[in-house]
Amino acid sequence: MQYFQSFLFFLFVFVTNILFATTGSTTGKVYIDFNNNGVFDKGEIGVKNVCVTNGEEVVLTDEDGKWQLETNERATIFIIKPSGYQVPLNSFNSPKYYFKTGDELNRKDVKSINFPLVQQAEKNTFSALFFGDPQARGMKEVNYVFHDVAEELIGTTDASFGVSLGDIVADDPGLMDDVSQGIAQIGIPWYNVFGNHDNDRNAKTNRERDKTFEHFFGPSTYAFEYGQVAFISINNIYFDEKGKYHPHFTRKQLTFIKNYLQFVPRDKLVVLMMHAPIIACDNQKEMYQLIQNREHTFSISGHVHEQINVFVDSEMGWQGKAMHHHLINATVCGSWWCGLKDERGIPHATMNDGAPNGYSIITFDGNTYSVRFKAARRPTDYQMNIYIPEEIETDALEKTKVLVNIFAGSFRSKVEMSVNQDKNWIRMDTVQTVDPACFEMYKKSSFLKRIVDNQPLDEVFGYAMDYPSICHHMWQGKLPNGLDPGTYTLTVKTTDMFNQIWKENRIFRVK
Repeated sequence: MQYFQSFLFFLFVFVTNILFATTGSTTGKVYIDFNNNGVFDKGEIGVKNVCVTNGEEVVLTDEDGKWQLETNERATIFIIKPSGYQVPLNSFNSPKYYFKTGDELNRKDVKSINFPLVQQAEKNTFSALFFGDPQARGMKEVNYVFHDVAEELIGTTDASFGVSLGDIVADDPGLMDDVSQGIAQIGIPWYNVFGNHDNDRNAKTNRERDKTFEHFFGPSTYAFEYGQVAFISINNIYFDEKGKYHPHFTRKQLTFIKNYLQFVPRDKLVVLMMHAPIIACDNQKEMYQLIQNREHTFSISGHVHEQINVFVDSEMGWQGKAMHHHLINATVCGSWWCGLKDERGIPHATMNDGAPNGYSIITFDGNTYSVRFKAARRPTDYQMNIYIPEEIETDALEKTKVLVNIFAGSFRSKVEMSVNQDKNWIRMDTVQTVDPACFEMYKKSSFLKRIVDNQPLDEVFGYAMDYPSICHHMWQGKLPNGLDPGTYTLTVKTTDMFNQIWKENRIFRVK
């Protein structure tokens, strides 16, 4: 009995030390770094009302820019960049807005942390780039990211910053450095979201899964402000003890967002950024409760390798006055860098819904926004594919249907067609089907899996594609009656939910 009592005593002392000896109060200052040297110098002034957080509790700096938070020896303290300021950038243009108290490069007993800011002009109207899933497997696919997407943006974009929506790499976190160095050539600040393929595979707990990600980019759940918009990036990939993941918001994340939003004016736009779609999270309703009473919200994800506009309504658990728009963004890698290679050796990487690989350019105007899809290495106005036989027999006209894949379309899109510039536009209707061209490419898969001269053909010509998925942005229409034999131009016009108008032509013949 005496031995057991001694054991309990030592256990009590051990637990007490863990709970109390490792926690404490950390203070610091947020200041304007006039000479941009990263050091709080004499004459530099503090910035008030800046949010500082330990990832859960959120406090505001006082009149002198001072703050105080409870932390432990493994805490990561970070600020939420306020509008009108910029934080330092590292060698690959990733914002440096955090301090890890347990980092080997930092003093573990640190009690004062100062965060520098530099003033910058920020217009209320600005644009940002959103990449879904670059998902590079090895340096060959790292180079695909550069040649297929990054290079066309160098010196051509007026975007204020960019965001990769997770799966920066494909199960090799060490490549994050290589991918980031190339994307940095675009020349704008770049933020990153944690994805399921970005995890440390040998980690034993969910908390350790983002260790490499945090080494390169900082906290995997964070926030920043630009113009009249509050951006919140959330690591919604949760790993269990067996290494399996599911989309989930942790209690700590929900608390952080709740605490932060109390400092965000209600007339600002709140944008949630995550890897897996918000509708896939097992506790999505808890997140909805934090934002559904706000008038201006939007969320965006990747993960699916398709492009889908989702409008979350009451049947999905949303209780806001208007439906919540969630964009499942197009992916940079398309269908995991599959498909036949072009003359430059880059796979066409068409997504499984028939949309080309690419990215989004989102323009924010105050608390409103508009989305424009950009196909990789294609013209800006390449926004659809039209499917109609090149030759149609006159007796088959009545049964011939026109299919159109509007890559960024939604149920709020208006799609019409006309023949030979007839002013009487024919309304087209949505249809659930696979993309015809995507299916034709899939049928070549059996050939690509063959081996010729001891070499797999898919390594030469490109990887085989998966079976096409049902497309959520396909429209169908019927040709007008009475077309005489001859050559015609079919024109399809679409007006999307942001009143952007796109047109495409297709020539066909009637025999």
